Amino acid sequence: MGELNVSSAKDHLSRMDFIQHLVRDVDALELMLQKQMFEDDVVRIGAEQEICLVDGHYRPAGISLDLLRAIDDPHFTTELASYNIEINLDPLELTGNCFAETAGQLNRLLKKGREAANGLGVKLLLAGILPTLGKKEVGLDYLTPIARYKALNKVLTETKGGNFNLKIRGVDELFLKHGSVMFEACNTSFQLHLQIPSTDFISSYNWSQAIAGPVLSVCCNAPMLMGRELWKETRIALFQQSLDTRKISATLHNQSPRVGFGDHWETGSVATIFKKDISKHRVLLTKAIEEDSLALAKAGQVPQLAALRLHNGTVYRWNRPCYGIGGGKPHLRIENRYIPSGPSTKDELANFAFWVGLMMGRPKDYDDMPGKMDFKMVKANFIKAARTGRETIFSWMGQLRSAKDLVTNELLPMAKRGLEKCQVDPADITSLLDIIAQRAETQTGDSWQVNNMRSLKKKCKTDRALVLLTKAIYDNQQTGRPVHLWPAVDVEKDTAEHRHRLVSEIMTTHLYKMHTEDTVAMALAIMDWNQINHVPVEDNKGKLKGLLTRSHLNGLPDQAKLPAKKVSEVMIKAVTTTTADTLVETASQIMTATGFGCLPVCSEGRLVGIISKKDIP
Repeated sequence: MGELNVSSAKDHLSRMDFIQHLVRDVDALELMLQKQMFEDDVVRIGAEQEICLVDGHYRPAGISLDLLRAIDDPHFTTELASYNIEINLDPLELTGNCFAETAGQLNRLLKKGREAANGLGVKLLLAGILPTLGKKEVGLDYLTPIARYKALNKVLTETKGGNFNLKIRGVDELFLKHGSVMFEACNTSFQLHLQIPSTDFISSYNWSQAIAGPVLSVCCNAPMLMGRELWKETRIALFQQSLDTRKISATLHNQSPRVGFGDHWETGSVATIFKKDISKHRVLLTKAIEEDSLALAKAGQVPQLAALRLHNGTVYRWNRPCYGIGGGKPHLRIENRYIPSGPSTKDELANFAFWVGLMMGRPKDYDDMPGKMDFKMVKANFIKAARTGRETIFSWMGQLRSAKDLVTNELLPMAKRGLEKCQVDPADITSLLDIIAQRAETQTGDSWQVNNMRSLKKKCKTDRALVLLTKAIYDNQQTGRPVHLWPAVDVEKDTAEHRHRLVSEIMTTHLYKMHTEDTVAMALAIMDWNQINHVPVEDNKGKLKGLLTRSHLNGLPDQAKLPAKKVSEVMIKAVTTTTADTLVETASQIMTATGFGCLPVCSEGRLVGIISKKDIP
């Protein structure tokens, strides 16, 4: 989605013109394959680093456009959400010290970004999913105000014809309906690119699918979303559901999601893959195109294939085939989109080397993957890896293999041979692949987050734990150490000044609630059983309607008749509420002024928590 001058595919004439260019682009691509026009004698690598922006409280900071103006470097660009930016690294030939050069450029650009960010009071953080993201940050107020993102959101929501539904079950559950594509912005990746010879594209692509599950299992770094512990790599489920435009139907029929792993092994050529994607996924965005790609290809010139590239940018395969031009020569590459951002740049470079080494080290026996494994098994491996990470048991070439066994005893030696074949610096091979081996043995990004979050929640409320976890991620990233060396978070009470905390950090979210039609006897029993002094009251639609407090009930007349009355008859109806992003100091002042010992915390009229005087340190 790097195109600036795009629009939703509404106008019939513009749409038809674009589709004609799209069809001719495919014809031109096939002709270029026949004429062997592709740069097949060089292998290059490249990467895209997605970054989260956080403020001084480690919460999302939606100032990407201001930051990009301050950085003023073409390597940096926007993302869907205003609290994300992206760095596009320069492609390098796969040989020698290419990974050290990639690391050097990435760290230099991050340093440049941090210096500009410091001037704006924000920080750069690498995370598969930023722990402190909340419901507010997936609203359209945080959509980057650029035409292409507005067009993408508009056309996808119109295509869906209703809310996007999120249903992710892990240790916890997340069930939500959402009216925009902004949940996609929760996903932050380190996207890898590998140039592939046109003559070997299908075998390489099928191999990239086969190894996706095992590679992902030791790279997971997104185990939580909005405080819920879900999949080891929650991005996989979240990305598909947040852009799933398929309509629910009473008719049983197969529909392909725009985000997905695929349903079968690929055959033919890369053009065959593009043809299937165009056939299955309607054109969402268009742009004005002057080029006659087929005429250029016939003349032996290199076309841009602008229509094909724009459409391909709206089909989100986890392994995406790509067409590009470098130095005036056309090339093909595979973009690996399932690797998360972080936990550290060393971890990311290790992931990169591991994947590239496996791609280049493919044994001859695996040239024909359809003859080796059933595709459904490969797809199941990928989903299992996203769910269970390095605890996954894989079906691999007819055997059941643990992630640790498969990665350590088969895939790492294979990756080493692949990198050696490309004459990558031996010291880089050893150091980077050793990080993968250590993660398989000890801890990955997801296990570090989960273990520390569970410990933190024993000492403080969920929101505060998420802030402390995010701060620890940031602090550890500054050390440059890979995640298998990260220590446990210090769970002692933070000594920062409490007046700068938000209500969300200390409020109680696991609530006991009453309905307006319940009896006071039930309310009194619930208070006694759970040793609480206040209970909020809701109606059938989940709207806050009142509050019951023990002191209020004790002050009412006719105490003998009180238990038989409805809650709605005796509840406090004029209830003062607050919001999750209110300062704790302000909430305390409100309670003092109103004389209440608690404040319900609401969002759009619905209860999301409650804060009491005893919660305030």
